[in-house]
Amino acid sequence: MSRPAIDLFQNAFGTIPRSAASAPGRVNLIGEHTDYNGGPVLPIAIAERTTAVVGPGPADAPGTLEAVSTRYNAVARVRWQEELPPGWPAYVAGVLRELWTLEAIPPRGSLRIAVASDVPIGAGLSSSAALSVATAKAIATFVGAKLTPRQIAGVAFRAEHDHVGVRCGVMDQTIASLGKSGHALLLECASLEARQIPFAARLLLVDTGVKHDLSAGSLNERRAECEEVVKRLKLELPDLVWLASWPVEWLPRLKRALPEPLRSRAVHVVSETARARFAAQLLAGKKLTQFGRLLYESHESCRRLYECSAPELDTVVAAAKRAGALGARLTGAGWGGAAIVLVKERGAGSAERVAEAIRAAFREAYGREPEIRPVKSSAGVRTERV
Repeated sequence: MSRPAIDLFQNAFGTIPRSAASAPGRVNLIGEHTDYNGGPVLPIAIAERTTAVVGPGPADAPGTLEAVSTRYNAVARVRWQEELPPGWPAYVAGVLRELWTLEAIPPRGSLRIAVASDVPIGAGLSSSAALSVATAKAIATFVGAKLTPRQIAGVAFRAEHDHVGVRCGVMDQTIASLGKSGHALLLECASLEARQIPFAARLLLVDTGVKHDLSAGSLNERRAECEEVVKRLKLELPDLVWLASWPVEWLPRLKRALPEPLRSRAVHVVSETARARFAAQLLAGKKLTQFGRLLYESHESCRRLYECSAPELDTVVAAAKRAGALGARLTGAGWGGAAIVLVKERGAGSAERVAEAIRAAFREAYGREPEIRPVKSSAGVRTERV
C-alpha cells in the first residue's frame, strides 16, 4: 500500500522518505449527526486506506511544509505556522500545528510529505479523517513521538475541526485510529467510551457519485441549529450540555418547547441516539433482521427530520427495500455520498439481487449506474514499511 506514496515522494523530492503510515476510511452503520451532539455512533473501518510518507524538508527553509498527492500532482509549499494552504494540504498543516502544540515537533520544523489514497473523496467515507490520521501517525513516527491511537485521533480531530474549519465530531478520526477487523466500534462521543462490537453481516456500499463538501454549508448549518436547540432547551433542563442527553421519554416536552425546523432536528438527534445504542445490542446478539429495521428508520429520520438526504440516496434505499434487503440508509452525513445496504445470504434480499435492483432503479432515474461493492470491517491506523 505504501509503494505509490513512496514512488511519488522520490519523484517529487528526489529523496527517500523516512516514515510511512496508513489509515482507513469508514462507514457509519448508524448514529448519524449524533457525534457532534454528544451521542453514540457505530462505525466500521473499511479496507480502503490513505497512506502518508514523510521525510525532512529543505534545510535552508525552516518552518516549511512541502506536500504532494497522487490526486494532485503539483507540490504545495507553505510556511505551516504562518498560513493555512487551500485544499487538502490544509489538513497536513493543521496536523503539524497540533503536533507543535504538543511539543512533538520543533516550532521551525520543516518536512515533506507524499500522500496516496484509494478512499473516494466526497463519498461520505471520511477521506479527510483518513488523511489526517495517516499524516499524524507518519509525522509522529518520523519525529519519534510515541502517541497512543487515541492521541493520534485527537490530533487529527483538532486539525480538521480547529484549523480547517469542518465542524465535525470525533467519530471519523476515532474509528480511523481504533478500528478493529471484524468489529464495529460503539463510541459514546461525549465520554469517548468505546466498545468493540463483533460485526459479521453482509454489507453493500453504494456510491451515488454525488459528492459533498463538509467544510462549509449544510453540516455547519445543522450544527448551528443543534447548538441553538441546546440553548433553548436549557430553559427546560438547565444542566443540559449535549442535545443527545435529552431523555427520549421527554420527546413530547421537547416538541412543545421548540419551533420548526429546530424541533425536527432535535427529534432526529434524540431518536437516533436511542436507535444507535439499541442497534449495538442487536448487532452483538446477531439479530440482523431487527438491526436492519433500525437502518431503515434512521434513513427516514435523516430524510424527513434532519433533511440531509439526497434523491439519489433515497432511490438506493427504496430500491433496496423493494428487493428485500434487511436494511439500508445513507452513511457519512448525507447530502450525497454513499448508502449502505444490509443484505441476506441468499434468495430474495441477497447481495446479487439487491445490487441489480439498485442498478436498475438508478438507470431509470438518472441514466447511469452507481458503484456498488461489498464492504467489510478493517483495521485502524498502522505504520507501513518504507
